[in-house]
Amino acid sequence: MRTEIFAITPPFTQLNTPYPATAYIKGFLNTKGIRATQADLGIEVILVLFSKKGLTALLNKPTTKPLSANAKRILALKNEYLKTIDAVIHFLQGKNPTLALQICGDDFLPQASRFAQLEELDWAFGAMGTQDKAKHLATLYLEDISDYIVECVDDNFGFSRYAERLGRSASSFNELYSALKQAPSYIDQILISILKEYIETVQPSLFLISVPFPGNLYSAFRCAQWIKEHHPEIKISMGGGFPNTELRSLSDPRVFEFFDFITLDDGELPIELLIQNINGKVPAEMQMFKRTFLLENGTVTYKNDSFRKDYKQADVGTPDYSGLLLDKYISVIEIVNPMHRMWSDGRWNKLTMAHGCYWGKCTFCDISLDYIKVYEPVQAKQIVDRIEELSLKTGQNGFHFVDEAAPPALMREVALEILRRKLAVTWWTNIRFEKSFTADLCLLLKASGCIAVSGGLEVASDRLLKLIEKGVTVEQVARVTRNFTAAGIMVHAYLMYGYPTQTVQETVDSLEMVRQLFEAGILQSGFWHQFAMTAHSPVGLYPEKFGVVKETETIGTFANNDINYIDKTGIDHNKFSFGLKKSLFNFMHGICFDYELQDWFDFKIPRTKIPADFIEGALNEDHHFSTKPTAKVVWLGTKPEIDFFTKTKKGNSWEMASLTFHDKKETFTIQTNKNEGIWLSTILDKVSIDSEEVITFHEVKNDYEMEMENFELFWYAKPINTLREFGLLVL
Repeated sequence: MRTEIFAITPPFTQLNTPYPATAYIKGFLNTKGIRATQADLGIEVILVLFSKKGLTALLNKPTTKPLSANAKRILALKNEYLKTIDAVIHFLQGKNPTLALQICGDDFLPQASRFAQLEELDWAFGAMGTQDKAKHLATLYLEDISDYIVECVDDNFGFSRYAERLGRSASSFNELYSALKQAPSYIDQILISILKEYIETVQPSLFLISVPFPGNLYSAFRCAQWIKEHHPEIKISMGGGFPNTELRSLSDPRVFEFFDFITLDDGELPIELLIQNINGKVPAEMQMFKRTFLLENGTVTYKNDSFRKDYKQADVGTPDYSGLLLDKYISVIEIVNPMHRMWSDGRWNKLTMAHGCYWGKCTFCDISLDYIKVYEPVQAKQIVDRIEELSLKTGQNGFHFVDEAAPPALMREVALEILRRKLAVTWWTNIRFEKSFTADLCLLLKASGCIAVSGGLEVASDRLLKLIEKGVTVEQVARVTRNFTAAGIMVHAYLMYGYPTQTVQETVDSLEMVRQLFEAGILQSGFWHQFAMTAHSPVGLYPEKFGVVKETETIGTFANNDINYIDKTGIDHNKFSFGLKKSLFNFMHGICFDYELQDWFDFKIPRTKIPADFIEGALNEDHHFSTKPTAKVVWLGTKPEIDFFTKTKKGNSWEMASLTFHDKKETFTIQTNKNEGIWLSTILDKVSIDSEEVITFHEVKNDYEMEMENFELFWYAKPINTLREFGLLVL
């Protein structure tokens, strides 16, 4: 029997790019010769809803609720919305760029309550140009329509999540189960109509649903419910980030009224075994499973009886995005935050440099789970092979490496490989603020196409960073962010408040550290989030070590991840939320650095104990480039033109060399004595980025000293310092 696989991401995740889980699975199934179809039902629902036809049906839908003034205004402007919606969607898909000029005018888009924030628009977008301003205005326009949907049609609607409250900390299945017994909502009906068409076309024997977030959970169950009712012959399996973290202690049998299987962690082998089991080739008594929940005799059973090991990352194949509507995703600019803008604007191919986290110690993180603790890097050449393959297949050369924390050494090798192959790519990733990110390494990453990094500063307090086991200090973070910024790579910091035992003083001091980082210009973006205790983190597993107490030891029958706890300090950390976020918003725009920290809060806070020049002092420490004997020496520039001439001074003459280089932006010349010039021209050829041979600093030094003396004197002199500015790197 031929097996047809249909894999979906249910509504909703991102508008601008597909969530990669189904593409990863499809890429793996390709290596096995197994046919699979995939769909992102989220973007497809959005495209139906936000079209002239869809909006006509929406705005003509009768409502029994009394309408707010804002909803009445939108209804009154119905014809203006119907006139503009298709053009705006095309613009946000990148198909109608000239519309930006009209959108930026005052009389094209109908405006409701979201446009009240426009007084800040010139400040935020004044230097960013017409296209970005138009994207933001078009986003506000869509959010106005979204507000109408939430008020009048479906209060669970959200662009990047749906019925999220039903999936958040749902220790009991009762509320979600009850919602699924209700008649399908307006959004559900659109979803089901799209799903029905796919099922009739694909006719799958196995239906895979990836559920990355709580905001996908309800829609996943709605899809499964419809399949069970209308196509009971199709087997249904759930996988993804939500079950991996939330459903590890699942015991409610009602879940299996909707699903046949729920798989945990890496999906390749569990799904391969499911396919073998359902295609009739394996007798029931011999079927084996990998990390799979199913129902046996009315009881939820966890099966992990296959002795086969998970596939190595080298063997899982290249993600395959075929079948997804890559040209129809919508780029939006929701809020004026540089990194959040990257998450919502532009199409990114998703790849992974390494499975898991090479650090794996942070106490707030789910380090007990395989997706963190099983660390396995991919070879640099294979990563760049995948970059080339995806660029060719998708027509997109933008890449988001979705690593927990990309390893610096592997990033270096990937960057070198990209440069050797002369690829023009744009990429960004998540990192730890390691001291390994030297100024030279950051310059190399920039040259290879890296435009941004995000990393966890968390609580900018050395005591708490040690408790978190972050493995960094604030001074180290400052120097690393300086190196990235100097190279032209944007830096985003994840910031945390309310960590167990954190004092009010430490929260204030952390804010002062963040203020100084932005004032120094070495941090461009950030986001504060409040600490949440999870079941699979060291804090959740051993709360007594961190001064907190679980409110209950009861394990839910459905989801079990976020844990309510009591902090023995008794501090209400919630009250800091508004002030921290408001101050950060201003710092990101380069203003209000002279405000007293007290000005951001409407309650009394202590004065900071951090010296006003703390970050400045950290940056002023010496930061010579690496001269470790084993460090790699790389030249990113062009081959020089070399000329010789005689220099005369006070009756003495000696032969000189003039080396002329053509940089992308300018032409420059350096002068040395003849022998040094000849040696330099030769060694630059050996350490050129085009050379496959790796030359170390020790080898460069030895090579020089075979013919000449005083290497250190030459290496730190003006000619080499000039080359350092134009791409001579020691890594």
